[in-house]
Amino acid sequence: MTLTDAAESRHEPLPSTVPSRRARLVLLSVLAGAVAASLWSFHFVDSVIGDNVANTLLGHDAKGTAITGVVAGAVFAFVSGLAGTFTACNVAAFGAVVPLVRQGESWRSRLRETLRPLSRLALGMIVVSGLYGAIGALFGERLPQLSTATVGDGLPVRLLQASVVFGIIGLAFIWLGLAALRLLPDPLARLEQRFPNARLVVLGALVGGFLIGRPYPLFHKLFTYAAETHNPFYGAAVFILQSLGNVVVMAVLFALLMLAAKGRFARWLTARPARLATVTAVAFIVAGTFTFLYWDVRLPAMFGSGWYPTASW
Repeated sequence: MTLTDAAESRHEPLPSTVPSRRARLVLLSVLAGAVAASLWSFHFVDSVIGDNVANTLLGHDAKGTAITGVVAGAVFAFVSGLAGTFTACNVAAFGAVVPLVRQGESWRSRLRETLRPLSRLALGMIVVSGLYGAIGALFGERLPQLSTATVGDGLPVRLLQASVVFGIIGLAFIWLGLAALRLLPDPLARLEQRFPNARLVVLGALVGGFLIGRPYPLFHKLFTYAAETHNPFYGAAVFILQSLGNVVVMAVLFALLMLAAKGRFARWLTARPARLATVTAVAFIVAGTFTFLYWDVRLPAMFGSGWYPTASW
Protein backbone atom coordinates (compact mmCIF):
# COMPACT_ATOMS: atom_id res chain seq x y z
CA MET A 1 0.00 0.00 0.00
CA THR A 2 1.37 3.41 -0.98
CA LEU A 3 1.22 6.52 1.22
CA THR A 4 -1.53 7.86 -0.99
CA ASP A 5 -3.62 4.71 -0.58
CA ALA A 6 -3.13 4.87 3.17
CA ALA A 7 -4.23 8.49 3.24
CA GLU A 8 -7.32 7.69 1.20
CA SER A 9 -8.22 4.76 3.45
CA ARG A 10 -8.26 7.19 6.42
CA HIS A 11 -10.28 9.71 4.35
CA GLU A 12 -7.42 12.17 4.46
CA PRO A 13 -6.97 14.64 1.60
CA LEU A 14 -4.57 13.70 -1.18
CA PRO A 15 -1.18 15.45 -1.33
CA SER A 16 -1.18 18.64 -3.41
CA THR A 17 1.02 16.94 -6.00
CA VAL A 18 -1.70 14.37 -6.75
CA PRO A 19 -4.69 15.38 -8.92
CA SER A 20 -8.21 14.73 -7.68
CA ARG A 21 -10.72 12.50 -9.50
CA ARG A 22 -7.99 10.16 -10.62
CA ALA A 23 -10.38 7.37 -11.62
CA ARG A 24 -12.16 9.63 -14.11
CA LEU A 25 -8.81 10.85 -15.43
CA VAL A 26 -7.62 7.29 -16.04
CA LEU A 27 -10.92 6.26 -17.64
CA LEU A 28 -10.94 9.19 -20.08
CA SER A 29 -7.27 8.65 -20.96
CA VAL A 30 -7.83 4.95 -21.65
CA LEU A 31 -10.90 5.80 -23.73
CA ALA A 32 -8.90 8.33 -25.77
CA GLY A 33 -6.18 5.76 -26.45
CA ALA A 34 -8.77 3.13 -27.40
CA VAL A 35 -10.52 5.47 -29.83
CA ALA A 36 -7.18 6.41 -31.42
CA ALA A 37 -6.33 2.71 -31.87
CA SER A 38 -9.70 2.18 -33.54
CA LEU A 39 -9.49 5.18 -35.89
CA TRP A 40 -5.80 4.81 -36.82
CA SER A 41 -5.18 4.21 -40.53
CA PHE A 42 -1.84 2.49 -41.02
CA HIS A 43 -2.24 2.68 -44.80
CA PHE A 44 -2.58 6.48 -44.75
CA VAL A 45 0.26 7.03 -42.28
CA ASP A 46 2.69 4.44 -43.67
CA SER A 47 2.02 4.84 -47.38
CA VAL A 48 0.44 8.22 -48.06
CA ILE A 49 2.53 10.18 -45.56
CA GLY A 50 5.59 7.99 -44.96
CA ASP A 51 6.28 6.90 -48.54
CA ASN A 52 5.66 10.35 -50.01
CA VAL A 53 7.96 12.03 -47.49
CA ALA A 54 10.72 9.48 -48.15
CA ASN A 55 10.29 9.67 -51.94
CA THR A 56 10.43 13.46 -51.88
CA LEU A 57 13.51 13.70 -49.67
CA LEU A 58 15.42 10.94 -51.48
CA GLY A 59 14.34 12.00 -54.97
CA HIS A 60 13.37 8.48 -56.04
CA ASP A 61 11.07 5.60 -55.15
CA ALA A 62 12.17 4.73 -51.62
CA LYS A 63 10.68 1.23 -51.70
CA GLY A 64 11.55 0.29 -55.26
CA THR A 65 15.12 1.61 -55.52
CA ALA A 66 17.90 -0.55 -54.12
CA ILE A 67 20.25 0.81 -51.48
CA THR A 68 23.67 1.12 -53.10
CA GLY A 69 26.59 1.68 -50.76
CA VAL A 70 27.13 2.54 -47.13
CA VAL A 71 26.58 6.29 -47.59
CA ALA A 72 23.29 5.74 -49.40
CA GLY A 73 22.29 3.37 -46.61
CA ALA A 74 23.04 5.98 -43.97
CA VAL A 75 21.01 8.63 -45.81
CA PHE A 76 18.17 6.16 -46.29
CA ALA A 77 18.27 5.31 -42.56
CA PHE A 78 17.73 8.89 -41.42
CA VAL A 79 15.19 9.76 -44.12
CA SER A 80 13.11 6.62 -43.57
CA GLY A 81 13.19 7.31 -39.84
CA LEU A 82 11.95 10.84 -40.48
CA ALA A 83 9.25 9.50 -42.80
CA GLY A 84 8.10 7.11 -40.07
CA THR A 85 7.59 9.82 -37.45
CA PHE A 86 3.83 9.32 -37.25
CA THR A 87 3.61 5.56 -37.75
CA ALA A 88 1.74 3.48 -35.16
CA CYS A 89 5.03 2.07 -33.88
CA ASN A 90 6.45 5.54 -33.20
CA VAL A 91 3.59 7.80 -32.15
CA ALA A 92 3.91 6.76 -28.50
CA ALA A 93 7.21 8.66 -28.41
CA PHE A 94 5.20 11.86 -28.07
CA GLY A 95 4.10 10.65 -24.66
CA ALA A 96 7.69 11.00 -23.47
CA VAL A 97 7.83 14.74 -24.21
CA VAL A 98 5.99 16.09 -21.14
CA PRO A 99 8.67 15.09 -18.58
CA LEU A 100 11.15 17.18 -20.58
CA VAL A 101 9.47 20.51 -19.80
CA ARG A 102 11.83 22.94 -18.06
CA GLN A 103 11.76 26.64 -17.21
CA GLY A 104 14.14 29.40 -18.23
CA GLU A 105 14.16 33.20 -18.17
CA SER A 106 16.04 34.05 -21.38
CA TRP A 107 15.80 32.29 -24.74
CA ARG A 108 19.33 30.98 -24.21
CA SER A 109 18.46 29.43 -20.88
CA ARG A 110 15.23 28.01 -22.30
CA LEU A 111 17.15 26.50 -25.22
CA ARG A 112 19.74 25.08 -22.84
CA GLU A 113 17.07 23.68 -20.52
CA THR A 114 15.32 22.16 -23.54
CA LEU A 115 18.38 20.59 -25.15
CA ARG A 116 19.70 19.13 -21.91
CA PRO A 117 16.80 16.70 -21.28
CA LEU A 118 16.56 15.94 -24.99
CA SER A 119 20.19 14.84 -24.89
CA ARG A 120 19.42 12.45 -22.01
CA LEU A 121 16.49 11.04 -23.98
CA ALA A 122 18.74 10.64 -27.03
CA LEU A 123 21.34 8.79 -24.94
CA GLY A 124 18.88 6.06 -24.00
CA MET A 125 17.71 5.80 -27.62
CA ILE A 126 21.23 5.58 -29.01
CA VAL A 127 22.30 2.83 -26.61
CA VAL A 128 19.33 0.58 -27.35
CA SER A 129 19.05 1.21 -31.10
CA GLY A 130 22.82 0.94 -31.59
CA LEU A 131 23.03 -2.34 -29.69
CA TYR A 132 20.11 -3.80 -31.60
CA GLY A 133 21.57 -2.59 -34.90
CA ALA A 134 24.82 -4.40 -34.15
CA ILE A 135 22.93 -7.58 -33.25
CA GLY A 136 20.76 -7.23 -36.35
CA ALA A 137 23.77 -6.93 -38.66
CA LEU A 138 25.34 -10.05 -37.16
CA PHE A 139 22.29 -12.29 -36.81
CA GLY A 140 19.69 -10.58 -39.01
CA GLU A 141 18.60 -13.59 -41.02
CA ARG A 142 17.93 -15.52 -37.82
CA LEU A 143 15.83 -12.82 -36.14
CA PRO A 144 12.01 -13.00 -36.33
CA GLN A 145 11.88 -9.43 -37.62
CA LEU A 146 13.32 -10.53 -40.99
CA SER A 147 11.50 -13.85 -41.13
CA THR A 148 8.97 -14.59 -43.88
CA ALA A 149 7.31 -17.35 -41.84
CA THR A 150 3.73 -17.13 -40.56
CA VAL A 151 1.82 -18.64 -37.63
CA GLY A 152 -1.85 -19.34 -36.99
CA ASP A 153 -4.13 -17.80 -39.61
CA GLY A 154 -1.29 -16.25 -41.59
CA LEU A 155 0.10 -13.90 -38.93
CA PRO A 156 3.67 -13.05 -40.00
CA VAL A 157 6.29 -13.87 -37.38
CA ARG A 158 7.71 -10.34 -37.70
CA LEU A 159 4.30 -8.94 -36.68
CA LEU A 160 4.20 -11.37 -33.79
CA GLN A 161 7.50 -9.88 -32.61
CA ALA A 162 6.02 -6.40 -33.02
CA SER A 163 3.01 -7.42 -30.94
CA VAL A 164 5.21 -8.64 -28.09
CA VAL A 165 7.61 -5.68 -28.11
CA PHE A 166 5.01 -2.94 -28.40
CA GLY A 167 2.74 -4.67 -25.93
CA ILE A 168 5.51 -4.48 -23.32
CA ILE A 169 6.31 -0.86 -24.18
CA GLY A 170 2.63 0.08 -24.06
CA LEU A 171 2.20 -1.48 -20.63
CA ALA A 172 5.36 0.29 -19.44
CA PHE A 173 3.90 3.65 -20.52
CA ILE A 174 0.60 2.88 -18.79
CA TRP A 175 2.45 1.94 -15.59
CA LEU A 176 4.40 5.21 -15.67
CA GLY A 177 1.15 7.11 -16.14
CA LEU A 178 -0.52 5.39 -13.22
CA ALA A 179 2.62 5.94 -11.14
CA ALA A 180 2.39 9.68 -11.86
CA LEU A 181 -1.07 9.57 -10.27
CA ARG A 182 0.27 7.58 -7.29
CA LEU A 183 -1.98 4.66 -8.19
CA LEU A 184 1.02 2.37 -8.65
CA PRO A 185 4.55 2.54 -7.22
CA ASP A 186 7.02 4.45 -9.37
CA PRO A 187 9.50 1.86 -10.75
CA LEU A 188 12.07 4.59 -11.45
CA ALA A 189 11.90 6.47 -8.15
CA ARG A 190 14.83 4.79 -6.41
CA LEU A 191 16.97 4.81 -9.53
CA GLU A 192 16.25 8.51 -10.02
CA GLN A 193 17.34 9.26 -6.44
CA ARG A 194 20.80 7.92 -7.25
CA PHE A 195 20.95 9.14 -10.84
CA PRO A 196 18.85 12.29 -11.38
CA ASN A 197 18.71 11.86 -15.17
CA ALA A 198 17.86 8.17 -15.09
CA ARG A 199 14.17 8.67 -15.91
CA LEU A 200 14.92 10.48 -19.16
CA VAL A 201 17.49 7.86 -20.18
CA VAL A 202 15.00 5.05 -19.50
CA LEU A 203 12.32 6.85 -21.53
CA GLY A 204 14.84 7.18 -24.35
CA ALA A 205 15.59 3.46 -24.09
CA LEU A 206 11.88 2.70 -24.47
CA VAL A 207 11.72 4.90 -27.56
CA GLY A 208 14.86 3.22 -28.94
CA GLY A 209 13.15 -0.11 -28.30
CA PHE A 210 10.57 0.73 -30.97
CA LEU A 211 13.07 -0.53 -33.56
CA ILE A 212 13.07 -3.97 -31.96
CA GLY A 213 9.47 -4.47 -33.03
CA ARG A 214 9.04 -2.09 -35.96
CA PRO A 215 7.45 -3.73 -39.04
CA TYR A 216 7.47 -0.47 -41.07
CA PRO A 217 8.34 -1.48 -44.67
CA LEU A 218 11.08 1.13 -45.14
CA PHE A 219 12.72 0.07 -41.88
CA HIS A 220 12.45 -3.57 -42.97
CA LYS A 221 14.31 -2.65 -46.15
CA LEU A 222 17.04 -0.91 -44.15
CA PHE A 223 17.26 -3.84 -41.74
CA THR A 224 17.67 -6.28 -44.63
CA TYR A 225 20.48 -4.22 -46.12
CA ALA A 226 22.26 -3.86 -42.78
CA ALA A 227 22.02 -7.62 -42.21
CA GLU A 228 23.56 -8.26 -45.63
CA THR A 229 26.66 -6.25 -44.68
CA HIS A 230 27.29 -8.42 -41.56
CA ASN A 231 29.04 -5.35 -40.14
CA PRO A 232 27.92 -4.68 -36.55
CA PHE A 233 29.38 -1.16 -36.53
CA TYR A 234 27.49 -0.22 -39.67
CA GLY A 235 24.34 -1.85 -38.34
CA ALA A 236 24.63 0.16 -35.13
CA ALA A 237 25.23 3.40 -37.04
CA VAL A 238 22.24 3.13 -39.40
CA PHE A 239 19.90 2.01 -36.62
CA ILE A 240 20.95 5.02 -34.54
CA LEU A 241 20.28 7.29 -37.53
CA GLN A 242 16.89 5.65 -38.02
CA SER A 243 16.00 6.16 -34.36
CA LEU A 244 17.13 9.80 -34.39
CA GLY A 245 15.14 10.39 -37.57
CA ASN A 246 12.06 9.04 -35.79
CA VAL A 247 12.13 11.74 -33.13
CA VAL A 248 13.72 14.77 -34.83
CA VAL A 249 10.32 16.27 -35.71
CA MET A 250 9.12 15.77 -32.15
CA ALA A 251 12.30 17.33 -30.76
CA VAL A 252 12.16 20.36 -33.09
CA LEU A 253 8.47 21.00 -32.36
CA PHE A 254 9.11 20.71 -28.63
CA ALA A 255 12.10 23.08 -28.78
CA LEU A 256 10.15 25.64 -30.83
CA LEU A 257 7.24 25.45 -28.40
CA MET A 258 9.52 26.06 -25.44
CA LEU A 259 11.21 29.03 -27.15
CA ALA A 260 8.04 30.58 -28.55
CA ALA A 261 6.13 30.27 -25.29
CA LYS A 262 8.91 32.21 -23.48
CA GLY A 263 8.60 29.94 -20.47
CA ARG A 264 4.84 30.54 -20.11
CA PHE A 265 3.97 26.90 -20.83
CA ALA A 266 6.47 25.61 -18.29
CA ARG A 267 5.24 28.13 -15.70
CA TRP A 268 1.62 27.16 -16.37
CA LEU A 269 2.47 23.49 -16.10
CA THR A 270 4.24 23.88 -12.77
CA ALA A 271 1.97 26.57 -11.29
CA ARG A 272 -0.15 23.94 -9.58
CA PRO A 273 1.68 20.93 -8.15
CA ALA A 274 -0.92 18.46 -9.44
CA ARG A 275 -1.00 19.87 -12.97
CA LEU A 276 2.31 18.40 -14.13
CA ALA A 277 1.32 15.00 -12.72
CA THR A 278 -2.01 15.22 -14.55
CA VAL A 279 -0.53 16.10 -17.95
CA THR A 280 2.24 13.52 -17.56
CA ALA A 281 -0.22 10.79 -16.59
CA VAL A 282 -2.59 11.57 -19.45
CA ALA A 283 0.24 11.58 -22.01
CA PHE A 284 1.60 8.24 -20.84
CA ILE A 285 -1.76 6.49 -20.40
CA VAL A 286 -3.14 7.63 -23.76
CA ALA A 287 0.08 6.67 -25.59
CA GLY A 288 0.39 3.38 -23.70
CA THR A 289 -3.24 2.39 -24.21
CA PHE A 290 -3.05 3.17 -27.91
CA THR A 291 0.16 1.17 -28.31
CA PHE A 292 -1.07 -1.86 -26.38
CA LEU A 293 -4.55 -2.03 -27.97
CA TYR A 294 -3.28 -1.40 -31.49
CA TRP A 295 -0.57 -4.03 -31.42
CA ASP A 296 -2.00 -6.63 -29.04
CA VAL A 297 -5.74 -6.46 -29.71
CA ARG A 298 -6.37 -4.82 -33.09
CA LEU A 299 -3.45 -6.52 -34.89
CA PRO A 300 -4.40 -10.11 -33.87
CA ALA A 301 -8.03 -9.32 -34.79
CA MET A 302 -6.89 -8.55 -38.34
CA PHE A 303 -5.76 -12.19 -38.58
CA GLY A 304 -8.86 -13.77 -37.07
CA SER A 305 -7.88 -13.77 -33.39
CA GLY A 306 -10.48 -11.79 -31.45
CA TRP A 307 -12.24 -8.59 -32.49
CA TYR A 308 -11.60 -4.88 -32.29
CA PRO A 309 -13.73 -2.04 -33.75
CA THR A 310 -11.83 -0.50 -36.64
CA ALA A 311 -12.66 2.43 -38.91
CA SER A 312 -13.28 1.44 -42.52
CA TRP A 313 -10.84 3.90 -44.11
